[in-house]
Amino acid sequence: MAAPKKGRSASAQSKPWRSLALILIAIVALTGGMFASGNTTPRLGIDLAGGTSITLRAVPERGQESAINKTNMDTAVNIMERRVNGLGVSEAEVQTQGNDNIIVNIPKGTNSKQAREQVGTTAKLYFRPVLATEVSTGAAASPSPSASGASGKPGDKATDKTGDKATSTGSATPSATASQQGRAVTDGLKADATPSAGGTATPKASGTPKASTSPAPSASGSSNDAAAKLQAQYAALDCSKQDARATAGKGVKPTDPTVACGQNSQGQWQKYILGPAAVDGTDVKKAQAVFNTQNASGWTVTMEFTSKGAKKFADITGKLAQNQSPQNQFAIVLDGNVVSDPYVSQALTGGSAEISGRFTQQEAQSLSNMLSYGALPLTFKEDSVTTVTAALGGDQLHAGLIAGAIGLALVVLYLLVYYRGLSLIAVASLLVSAILTYVIMSLLGPAIGFALNLPAVCGAIVAIGITADSFIVFFERIRDEIREGRSLRPAVERGWPRARRTILVSDFVSFLAAAVLFIVTVGKVQGFAFTLGLTTVLDVVVVFLFTKPLMTILARSNFFAHGHRWSGLDPKRLGAKPPLRRTRRPSGPAAGSVETKEA
Repeated sequence: MAAPKKGRSASAQSKPWRSLALILIAIVALTGGMFASGNTTPRLGIDLAGGTSITLRAVPERGQESAINKTNMDTAVNIMERRVNGLGVSEAEVQTQGNDNIIVNIPKGTNSKQAREQVGTTAKLYFRPVLATEVSTGAAASPSPSASGASGKPGDKATDKTGDKATSTGSATPSATASQQGRAVTDGLKADATPSAGGTATPKASGTPKASTSPAPSASGSSNDAAAKLQAQYAALDCSKQDARATAGKGVKPTDPTVACGQNSQGQWQKYILGPAAVDGTDVKKAQAVFNTQNASGWTVTMEFTSKGAKKFADITGKLAQNQSPQNQFAIVLDGNVVSDPYVSQALTGGSAEISGRFTQQEAQSLSNMLSYGALPLTFKEDSVTTVTAALGGDQLHAGLIAGAIGLALVVLYLLVYYRGLSLIAVASLLVSAILTYVIMSLLGPAIGFALNLPAVCGAIVAIGITADSFIVFFERIRDEIREGRSLRPAVERGWPRARRTILVSDFVSFLAAAVLFIVTVGKVQGFAFTLGLTTVLDVVVVFLFTKPLMTILARSNFFAHGHRWSGLDPKRLGAKPPLRRTRRPSGPAAGSVETKEA
């Protein structure tokens, strides 16, 4: 019989233990990392672990139906995705459905109520000057909250990001009287509104509620009428009622003053009269929650503005700082609700600012998310909310695992019947592939936010067949070589190069299909594509570093080398030809008998 070729094949044949040791080290290292990180199980998707699915529909504003286009929808998806990820949700899915719907899937374990509030809060974000405010209790004038109110609620302070206070530290300031409010509203309606000489809205001695009792000197009759109308809306507004909060300020243009509601640090609802929007949410370049160790502020929210936004913010804070309370406050308005109303005592001109108060970490992060991702290009309406319970998800996972076990059992049964002893190599290779897949999926959860959903489970089940197919290709090439009359050891080395090419081409096609599917699809289908691509790569690793070296080692054993009838390599059962021989003509000129030599 012909000896195997020397060179790389002989080297690989003589050092199969090196490859086995390499893959064993990789398994031990990955498994150790999995236990060290504490992530011993893959993260489950919403369809397996349970969670909430929200369907949002884009609603065009009057005369702006063309605004619902792919560009704006993609922008909205990106902003919503950053909103929910800002809550620490790395597995939340945000994707478009059709031309005007967005689906948001939020997994179990997240504050779904808070996530719904942030994702469903789809109106634009504005900074508006506060013209008047009072607690919505029916009283004519109530004290506004203290300067150290809670995060995201009225009474926060606005400071320079450097830490210099831009506000006074006095006690709670009284709300404006009705006459003050009337003057403030009228001033707010004027296109060229400027502070008065003294910088204050001087209150009248009387508490008459009429908005026109103290009109601005240059206010026109139309401004007075508009102010009176707005004042009437303000007087009738009761923010303690949910319906009133939901409709306050809806449909108002950014250039118009409006009424709004907000909640203070004591949990009381306040009502506001707000001036025209001075800064748009898109002018906020970055916002983040920061724990201030320089002083006793604790958690604060820092803001950085664009160059255009910095000028707007400097202008509005400069004007507000010249007035007395409550006109030295601006309100951050999202979806018609005041989420914070910091006050200032000087212009903030550095392009950055800090909002401080008695923040908790969660409150600071919530406010920073609103500031960072509050401006959406479209208005959305919440069409439906579906909750997937953990029990239903557990049933789906159980069914998926049963399907996988049945598929694996059928593959193993086929290998046992058809390949007999060779099936031990195939089963061991499948086991190694399963261990690597499980460990890597567990590590990818915290690393890149990968979550195992039902389609991903299906991808893993399909991968069983792809992996088994690689073993079958290799085994059949070995059996073909034995049928040609070769013994097992040279048959393994001769069959491997041909099988290797077939395996690589087959796995490349599968990986290419998975990659294209991952790129062109969204949502859960990507889970299927990702798992299929991952297992295809692992198939190549296992076949090259485990299956082939193990086959080389076992080919030296008597059980396989002598073709035992249960080895799956019995030459008689395979119909092998007699041992290969080749002929060679004698070197002499005379014709004679032909000398034979084993190939």
